[in-house]
Formats: sequence, C-alpha cells, structure tokens
Amino acid sequence: MSRVAKATVSIPSGVEVNIKDGVISVKGSKGQLEQNMHDDVEITVEDGAVSFAPSAANLSWAMAGTYRALVNNMVTGVTEGFEKKLKLIGVGYRAQVQGKTLNLTLGFSHPIAFEIPEGVTIEAPSQTDLIVKGPSKQIVGQVAANIRSYRPPEPYKGKGVRYVDEYIVRKEAKKK
Repeated sequence: MSRVAKATVSIPSGVEVNIKDGVISVKGSKGQLEQNMHDDVEITVEDGAVSFAPSAANLSWAMAGTYRALVNNMVTGVTEGFEKKLKLIGVGYRAQVQGKTLNLTLGFSHPIAFEIPEGVTIEAPSQTDLIVKGPSKQIVGQVAANIRSYRPPEPYKGKGVRYVDEYIVRKEAKKK
C-alpha cells in the first residue's frame, strides 16, 4: 500500500487548484499546468489541501501515489519553478540564446539551432553554461535531455554537454 498517497498536498496562498471534467489544473504566479486524471484515483480539494485516494471499485494505491507526486510537482512548479543546469565542456563548445532559438557549437561541421519550446526559458550566463527554467518538471527535464543528447559526455576526455551535478566515470586510454 502506498504511503505517498496518504499525505496531502498543501496549497500555498496565491495558488488555485480546480478539478473539472477529468482534468486537474493548478494556476500560480509562474504559470498554469494541467493534468488529466485517472479513473482509478479520487482527488478532493478541501481546507487548502488536496487529498488522494483510490476509487472504491479498484484499490490502486500506487496510482493514487503517482498522482499525488504529479500534483505536488505542479504546485511546486507554479510557485517556485524548476531548473536544470548544463555545462558545455570541450574546446570551442559554445552556446548562445537568440530570441526563441538556442545556437550550439559542439564540434560538428555545422552549428545546431535548437528551437526553445513554449513554457520554457533558457539562459546562457556564459558561453559554456546553460540554465533551463520552467514550471513543468517534465518539460524542463525533457528539454535539458534533448540538449544533452546532441553531444553526451564521452568517457575518455569528458567532453560534451553534461548536467552540472553529473559525474562522468573516466576510462583510461589505450596503452602502447
């Protein structure tokens, strides 16, 4: 039985939670997020908290715990937001934000123009640092993973696009 689902999600001031037609929407200062509800989960909003329980027909506590985590991330996203930091390591590796496009130079014969999706902002405090910000944890993580996939860090020299807190296990080069 899931213990996560038994905890309620408190709603801070300035955040509005609505349930309508099988969709739960959370609105706050950083934006608005929506999530389709599952039939096996009953979600109730009362006294400044959101509670979760499985439907009477099917006792799926795991699904209730999943939706509790999703709604908690939505509330956190519209109040504080999420961010992922990336670092470009390699000679000549650069990043530059121009409008809704992220221009990457990653050692290929051509530059890479990455279109920034709606609801996400990307900052480049320096040429080798990137910060991906947004209210949705899933979208921020996916955008960061898409940028990293252009040149993942390689194990011999450590060159590539990596998360700031990522540790790359280095391999020893071939011996003569």
